[in-house]
Amino acid sequence: MRGVANSRKFLLLAGLVLVLVFALVYYGVNLTSDLGKSKSQVTTEDAGKKLSKLYSKISVTSAEPVKGQIDLDPVDVAASLPDISKYPITVNNTTDQFVEIFSSTEKSGTGVDGWLTEVATEFNKANIDVNGMTASVLVRNIASGTATDYIKSGKYVPDAFTPSNELWGEMIKSSGVPTVMISKRLVGNVPGIVISKAKYDALVEKYGSVNVKTVTEAIANNEFSMGYTDPFASSTGINFLLTALDSFDSSDILSEKAVLGFQQFQANVPFIASTTIQMRDAAKSGRLDGFVLEYQTYVNAEDLKSGYVFTPFGVRHDSPLYALGQLPQEKLDILKKFAEFVLQDKYQSFAKDKGFNQLEDYKPELAAVDGSLLSSAQKLWKEKKNGSHPIAAVFVTDVSGSMDGEPLNRLKESLLKGQKYLGKDNSIGLVSYSSDVTINLPIAKFDTLQQSMFVGAVNSLQSGGGTATFDGIVVALKLLQDELKINPNQKPVIFVLSDGETNEGYSLNDIKELVQTYKIPIYTIGYNANIKALQSISSINEAASINADTDDVVYKIGNLFNVQM
Repeated sequence: MRGVANSRKFLLLAGLVLVLVFALVYYGVNLTSDLGKSKSQVTTEDAGKKLSKLYSKISVTSAEPVKGQIDLDPVDVAASLPDISKYPITVNNTTDQFVEIFSSTEKSGTGVDGWLTEVATEFNKANIDVNGMTASVLVRNIASGTATDYIKSGKYVPDAFTPSNELWGEMIKSSGVPTVMISKRLVGNVPGIVISKAKYDALVEKYGSVNVKTVTEAIANNEFSMGYTDPFASSTGINFLLTALDSFDSSDILSEKAVLGFQQFQANVPFIASTTIQMRDAAKSGRLDGFVLEYQTYVNAEDLKSGYVFTPFGVRHDSPLYALGQLPQEKLDILKKFAEFVLQDKYQSFAKDKGFNQLEDYKPELAAVDGSLLSSAQKLWKEKKNGSHPIAAVFVTDVSGSMDGEPLNRLKESLLKGQKYLGKDNSIGLVSYSSDVTINLPIAKFDTLQQSMFVGAVNSLQSGGGTATFDGIVVALKLLQDELKINPNQKPVIFVLSDGETNEGYSLNDIKELVQTYKIPIYTIGYNANIKALQSISSINEAASINADTDDVVYKIGNLFNVQM
């Protein structure tokens, strides 16, 4: 009996030892499995597991591919522009003898951005006599890049234009629109790179000084994280592009040397913003060491002056004034009188109070560039901005019952007209969602066949059911992660087109950490939408959000795709 008892004790002890050994081995494997891995690797692995788990609980189907008829005509900018009434008149004419002036937004708005608005109002009150008749002006508030699109395309040509800088005037001149400079300067301003103080000191310590050349070198060496704005739409954006190209080869900004330098620099630029507001939000999040801005905006932003250093660059932003088209002499005379009026000392002193006419000692590093070269530089930027990292994008479209009718029609129009900006080197997919999720078009390179499939998929979208927005985003994340395993050199992007009202499936909290971990920007476009709900999605990784309930939606989406794709 004692032998049997001993035998049982032995087996029990052996069993306990075996369990203990197994536990130690299991614990050791789990403990050591992360050794040698960075925190980001571990986080990405965890995110992959979570993504798979979330995806497994979604009802996902694949649609039968349908070809559509593609339009091979080039982008028609004029057709995409809304009626000019979209852009507000901030000063109305008070007489029948007047000139209409397009003015850049930093001076024709209100408050600190209302210098020209207030001075033009004073001009109209002054009852200025021109050729025996009382003259006045009408001022329309419109961004320089957008104004240039209206003028170059012939959609709407005012009597005069005062952009932020001369670069836009040169582009208009090269397009064939008769252009006469009335005044080289109405009010002084300077573009610059706004750099956090700590990073500025570090750059000075290594490079001895801070200018565009040292900044581009630091970016190329991955030592400095900077964002800039769309050079097709932004005055500081086009100025920075030209100055950067000039820093690589001042003898020829389009030379092979300049292009190579730009590509090396651009490969390490993490962020190109559609708007200055979007860029500033990214800076506040800590993602950027620096970004571009005009001095007048910088000096009026208390949150920037305390923690950042302003470094001027490029062509000055001195608001030249141009007469456009074949104007009669009386209109040219009004413009000359207006320029004389605003250049009076009291109005120039008033401008200083609003942040203009400062940094007067700054001399331009770059001469005004011929307009044809400017257009070529923009084209170069479009072709080379993604370098060897093409975009992989998934469009996530809301086809719930609340999108029925006009919202879905506008969504389709946005995609069908906007797809001309997507770029043949990029890869595109399309997902739609209501209560469930459908993969309408798997990700593939956007060649002619994929473009035809994309058009067919968009045309086939039909509405009905609930709204599981975050289920659609999860499916897009899964498609992109699978694509990146095959083509890891691509940059992933998601575009969500929706009314913003989620009533089924996952919530923002369920996916927020995933989106943060993968660092995939999610651009949102709202149709009859809860814009705040969509902004909360885009703000995770500082992407833009567009309200599509406006008649300029096609133009705005075209600009968004032009920048991001």
